[in-house]
Amino acid sequence: MRITRRALATSAVALTVMLIAACGTTEDTTDTAAPASSAPTGPVDLTDERGTVHLDAPAKNVVSLEWGLTENLVALGVKPVGEADVKGYNTWDTSAPIDASTPDVGTRGEPSLDAIIALDPDLVVTTTDLPETVIKQIAAKIPVLALRGSDGTDPIGYMRKTVTTLAKATGTDAKATELLAGFDAKVAAGKDALAKAGRTGAPFVMADGWVDSGTVTVRMYTPTSFFGGIAKELGLTGQWTTGGDKDYGLAHTDVEGLTKITDAQTTFLYVANKSDGGDFTDSLKTNAVWKQLPFVTANRVKRIPDGIWMFGGPLSANAYIDALTAAVTA
Repeated sequence: MRITRRALATSAVALTVMLIAACGTTEDTTDTAAPASSAPTGPVDLTDERGTVHLDAPAKNVVSLEWGLTENLVALGVKPVGEADVKGYNTWDTSAPIDASTPDVGTRGEPSLDAIIALDPDLVVTTTDLPETVIKQIAAKIPVLALRGSDGTDPIGYMRKTVTTLAKATGTDAKATELLAGFDAKVAAGKDALAKAGRTGAPFVMADGWVDSGTVTVRMYTPTSFFGGIAKELGLTGQWTTGGDKDYGLAHTDVEGLTKITDAQTTFLYVANKSDGGDFTDSLKTNAVWKQLPFVTANRVKRIPDGIWMFGGPLSANAYIDALTAAVTA
């Protein structure tokens, strides 16, 4: 179903009644976490999109209700003790997988308060896409850190803010510094690869899509999207610049709308996933409009590898840089 692909919660939801008794593991310090001796141990005061959040100590047992936050926690060396839609997360975000046995606390749009409480977490992390009424019910029982899923005014800046805020909440600041430095290095390497291939500033578009009753809807990633922000860091030129929403920078069109893309050098990249309706471009192969588009006739339609989350953190960003530079320079 295409709701899996969408990061936005589009309607108000109520908490379901579900009890999960299993417990997850705590922070993994074997490989990726900062050394325990350097980790802060005192009270933590945070600022999120709702106000201030106080923790008596850095959180060790964290429940995550949004996949982008989960990816960042895992990258910081923090294994969530509970997760919204474990199977979906591991399908769509392979950059930072979690144990399949991690207790599932419901869907991202309908988490279970009972399931969350049963895990006795120090902190619940979510995005403001979850209705405020639901966040309030959770916050009445457990501290909640609520961040935006992205910020269309500065998607990469907000990614950095998300990483550093989660690091402060979990006492993993040193790891956050390492992660962001790794992203900067990946951007530099990507720019170098584009320059060597003579593709600096190359035109491209990024999309996903779905088929509903035989009609294909294409969702475009504008320069204000997470993927668009990464491409901007690389100096590439997005060919779809309008219509994005204020948070995620996503715009909708149909096949006829794609005729606005006229540069013959444009590479059309897209996301698909076999578990969520398959490849939407399969339904376009006999479409007369599609077959005449310049990037189709030039054989510049490229599917990026599955499992790169479109609303993630530095790990997804690094994977996307590799996919994007490979596609544009091919």
